[in-house]
Amino acid sequence: MTPQSAQIILDENFADWVRALDLTVRSIDADHALIRMPLADHLARVGGIVSGQALAALADTTMVLSAVAHTGEFKPFATTDLHTQFLRPGVGAAILCRAEVVRAGRALVFARCDMTEEDSGKIVATATATFFAP
Repeated sequence: MTPQSAQIILDENFADWVRALDLTVRSIDADHALIRMPLADHLARVGGIVSGQALAALADTTMVLSAVAHTGEFKPFATTDLHTQFLRPGVGAAILCRAEVVRAGRALVFARCDMTEEDSGKIVATATATFFAP
């Protein structure tokens, strides 16, 4: 899978509000997915930091694309569990999210990710998820 093919999957299969995050697939292969989310006023909460809801959506989306790349084909994965830990306020130009599949079984895929500020490289949040693969 290439970043271009993953971007097409993102653009054609995810909800409008997810696409409104303006996500860009930077790199992707069977081992990881790296997505960039530019920070803008519509993603900020009180105090000018990125909202937790935007970070959770970024994490979920990146981990789904990582699962798609890991399996080598598009499947409509369903999130069955998402756990996000917010570690520090996210500021700057963008947040980078790097996800990987921890284990892929016949029906469930387990993934994890780290979200970092693009400018400073500081970690902002981490997440884990479980997806059902129909």
